[in-house]
Parts: sequence; C-alpha cells; structure tokens
Amino acid sequence: MKNGLLIWNVLLTLVAGYLLFTHFTGKKSDKNGKPKERSNEAMTNNGSFKIAYFEMDSLAANFDMVKDLKAEMLKREDAINSEMERLSRNFQQKYKYFQEQANSGNMTDEQSENAGREIKNLDDQMKNRKQTLDSEYSDFVMRRQNEIKTKIENFLKEYNKTKDFSYIVAYEQGLFYYKDTAFNITSDVVKGLNEMYKNKKN
Repeated sequence: MKNGLLIWNVLLTLVAGYLLFTHFTGKKSDKNGKPKERSNEAMTNNGSFKIAYFEMDSLAANFDMVKDLKAEMLKREDAINSEMERLSRNFQQKYKYFQEQANSGNMTDEQSENAGREIKNLDDQMKNRKQTLDSEYSDFVMRRQNEIKTKIENFLKEYNKTKDFSYIVAYEQGLFYYKDTAFNITSDVVKGLNEMYKNKKN
C-alpha cells in the first residue's frame, strides 16, 4: 500500500514537473504561425515564476495549534483507554463470578444460560463501545486536521499578497530532491500562524 502511494506521488511529481517545464520553455507561435521562443525577460518581468516552500516537519513541531491538537489527542486516547479498561475489568469480574458459580454447582441450567447471554451481551457492548469511541476519535482528528490545513491555506493567501510566489509547497523528504533555501519561508509561516492562532484564542 505504501509503495503504491510512493509510486503515485513520484508519477504526479514527474507529470507536474514536465507540465511546468513545457509551459515555461515551450514555443509560442507568432501571427504567421511560426514558432516563437519564450523570452527569459518576459518570464522574469511580465510573469515571474517563483516557488517558495516551508518545512512541514518544522511547522508541525512549532505551530501551537498542532501542539494543542497533539495534547488533546493524547487526552482523548487516555480517556478511551481508561473507559475500555473499566469495561474490560467489569467483563472479567462477571465472567469469573459465573465461572466460579458453575464450578461449584450452584447454578441451574436456566441460570447458566442466562449467565451465558449476559456475558455475550457484555462482550457485544464492549466491542460496540470501542467502535464508537474509535469512530468519534477519528472524526475529531480529521476535523481538527482540516481546520489546521484551512488555517495554513488562509494564512498563505494573505502572506502571498506581498510576495507574489506562483506556488508555495510543503516540503517533505522523498518527494523533492533539491531545494534552494533562499525560498524557505518556514520561519515566516510558523511565526504568522502562531500570531494568528494566539489572537484567536485570546
């Protein structure tokens, strides 16, 4: 599965690179239909093409909203584990009690059947509760991740109003093999996002 995603990402990168290359180095036709070379001067003056990037790892480590999300995730995970441990203890106690009653011969056939049904119901309840908690946790994480993504996108739109970058990408190892650190805007992004997040919290 991971290998398939990696291959897909590489293919997308190659296709995007090819399209960018052909777009900016391709030939245009003049009025007579003859191909016309795209001039470097037009590239830099009339339609400059600049790509900036930010380090996703650094952003994840230093953006306060991401830190808060991680802390909240841990809190929720602990709550889920505590509840499941409590349900598991209750199940084990009931099972042990019924087993002791059966071994001592103090249970009738009807009581034994009722005990079996109760144990099954407890087991079903425990599995259903675990499924519900996991689903709620996944929904929570997805919603918060989308909020963070939206915050980053909105900040970059404002940030780029005075920068005029054609693209701003998140750098991740394995996807890009060269980067010019002159276009690294990580510190600007982290600082701006934290200020925006702090103002909203206050």
